[in-house]
Amino acid sequence: MDDDRRSRFEAVYKQTYERILGYAVRRCDSPEDAADVVAEIYAIAWRRIDALPPGEQAPLWLYGVARNVLVNHRRGQARHRHRNAALDTELADLYGHSPESGVEVAAIARAFRELPDDDRELISLVAWEGLDHGEIAKVLGCSRNAVRIRLYRARKRLSKALAGAGVSVGGVVMESL
Repeated sequence: MDDDRRSRFEAVYKQTYERILGYAVRRCDSPEDAADVVAEIYAIAWRRIDALPPGEQAPLWLYGVARNVLVNHRRGQARHRHRNAALDTELADLYGHSPESGVEVAAIARAFRELPDDDRELISLVAWEGLDHGEIAKVLGCSRNAVRIRLYRARKRLSKALAGAGVSVGGVVMESL
């Protein structure tokens, strides 16, 4: 039985490691923090291997574990550290020097940063992780319809924040994503 568990864990690890690492890296302030989070995620997966769903459900289960690990990780960090400094840097590196970009990157980062945590997480699961509503529902432990409604509201809040910051694309204020 131990060989079966080990083989199953190794297979899931190989299948999901890059996705889970990317998830952690995008949400941590440093590569070291991301490494700690990923190690904890897979330690939990090993301990709870019997609860790990089969096939394509495994990554979604791990995203759920990752969310909880990250919540605990953030609780342990000093409150004065800014949680989204990495996002500002990433956005500036990606879009800050683009001559065709008329969008104020700092304003976008600020608008995103000022959203409630739940809104940022939903938008991130769609934009960064590429998950659909059904997959997000499994990660968050809610219905597809709840995800659809929450995502709609999160997008509206982001759109309102962007409009308030005067962010426009092609001369039109962004009203929806």
